[in-house]
Amino acid sequence: MENTRIMLEDLRPADGATHKKKRVGRGRSSGHGKTSTRGHNGEGQRSGRSQKRGFEGGQMPGYRKAPKLKGFETVRPIKYAEINVSQINNLKDDIIDLELLIEKDLYSNMFEALRVLGNGEITRSVTVKARHFTESAKQKIEAAGGKIEVI
Repeated sequence: MENTRIMLEDLRPADGATHKKKRVGRGRSSGHGKTSTRGHNGEGQRSGRSQKRGFEGGQMPGYRKAPKLKGFETVRPIKYAEINVSQINNLKDDIIDLELLIEKDLYSNMFEALRVLGNGEITRSVTVKARHFTESAKQKIEAAGGKIEVI
């Protein structure tokens, strides 16, 4: 059985992962002599010249071409099913929640939560279970003798 242990002296970079350092200004035969890859005359040939980040040689840089967008978008927003107090008044059930509304085919099951809005009037007492209630919806449901439950 031969020795298959990896020794420290066996470790080396993968083939093609490293490159020889470019040595400039070492004579014409090196291919990088005379101007040392800096070209002829001009600002770029002089010492001490630096380029600011994002500079694209005078053309309009990418970060200035891109549109300026404000704010951010929620990665996974909650899909609310919205129902008005007047629509709740028309339902015959005493306990109203999203499952019941999906069961009655008023909403599809793509909605994740129920949101109650205060448009219209309610005359009977019901218990409403939802994730969000507007202030006017709360007042109207409680004034009619109903209960609200925030899920």
